[in-house]
Amino acid sequence: LSLACCCGSAGCSLCCGCCPKARQSRTTRFMYALYFILVVLLCCMMMSPVVSKQMKEHIPFFEDFCKGIKAGDSCEKLVGYSAVYRVCFGMACFFLVFCLLTLKINSSKGCRAHIHNGFWFFKLLLLGAMCSGAFFIPDQDTFLNAWRYVGATGGFIFIGIQLLLIVEFAHKWNKNWTAGTASNKLWYAFLSLVTLVMYSVAVGGLILLAIFYTQRDGCMENKILLGVHGGLCLLISMAAISPCVQNRQPHSGLLQSGLISCYVTYLTFSALSSKPAEVVVDEHGKNVTICVPDFGQDLYRDENWVTGLGTTLLIGCILYSCLTSTTRASSDALQGRYAAPELEVARCCFCFGPDGEDSAEQQNVKEGPWVIYDEKRGTVYSYSYFHAVFSLASLYVMMTVTNWFHYESASIETFFTGSWSIFWVKMASCWMCVLLYLWTLVAPLCCPSRQFSV
Repeated sequence: LSLACCCGSAGCSLCCGCCPKARQSRTTRFMYALYFILVVLLCCMMMSPVVSKQMKEHIPFFEDFCKGIKAGDSCEKLVGYSAVYRVCFGMACFFLVFCLLTLKINSSKGCRAHIHNGFWFFKLLLLGAMCSGAFFIPDQDTFLNAWRYVGATGGFIFIGIQLLLIVEFAHKWNKNWTAGTASNKLWYAFLSLVTLVMYSVAVGGLILLAIFYTQRDGCMENKILLGVHGGLCLLISMAAISPCVQNRQPHSGLLQSGLISCYVTYLTFSALSSKPAEVVVDEHGKNVTICVPDFGQDLYRDENWVTGLGTTLLIGCILYSCLTSTTRASSDALQGRYAAPELEVARCCFCFGPDGEDSAEQQNVKEGPWVIYDEKRGTVYSYSYFHAVFSLASLYVMMTVTNWFHYESASIETFFTGSWSIFWVKMASCWMCVLLYLWTLVAPLCCPSRQFSV
């Protein structure tokens, strides 16, 4: 059992008889995700002054321990943004090393594939060693200044990958359901209903944002922002059904633009909720917060609850983005490879095959006692691309937890109460998503000699 935990091709929990059967490809990704979660939680604790204070008060001989490891009188070198930069440097290098190690692996039978799918205990030691070793890099000031720009670049690339996949998902959804209309006209009703729901959500969301985040006097920035984003939603909707676009892309329609409009509305809400609150003095000489809903003011009073919930949501969203973007279909989409239109089979759950899994996973599957070896014929996902995405996610976590470009005063307790850096990053993500979708519509018009397939 111990040997299986250290070197086996599945997680330790799969050795237990009480656990259900699981696919090897999923357990491998789960174990890497577990390592990722552990490091992210460590980063959150490093950015928390409350945790640092509690450790100082309750750990015996804390100051002696800090002096012994040369981390300062109160371990100040192990907390703050600089410590998070070093730990995330180690995690990013860990996934980058495995990205290079697993390049061009198409079979799970080779030595490199066995390293990717096993040796969990030793890989945990390697991850810990790389995160710890980053604290011994000489000339820390130069390293931190250079690594900050590398982290910002990698963080924006990670955001870009997710935006590309959202746009690809919108086109794939419309194309799949449109393919069903050839055999069953009921798919037209599904398309119309879902499109109507999404536009209702987008329009209703913008109206609610206007009610809660604006006032009759003031909040001009919020009013302009909502007006611009409402105009962008109208622009992409008109462009999607324009005759010139329809001639080149018959699959273009309101379903895609409705989904992008919903995402724009979500990012607008997320940006407004991340914006620092505006405080003015009323006629009685009291400080009053404006342009923020009343329930938001009450919510932020309990910093511990907000911090815990926000951290959980942050980790959940990043893991969802990493794991969904590393499937074979997503990897092919980013490289411009799509299934032939005639092979499309309309399904409600169109992301998976008829049996709930990708068709490649159903072929030639070998079952063990508690693990289903679903990669006997070939790899289910790209190993190197999987590690590359997690390496970029490490940089995104590093920049997000340290408040992007306002890192000096960053702390995990105040991160979720508003920051201009987070606000502008979300705004940039929103505008980038709209531009990417518009480019997929106008690219065939700008380059008529090229063949575009979405």
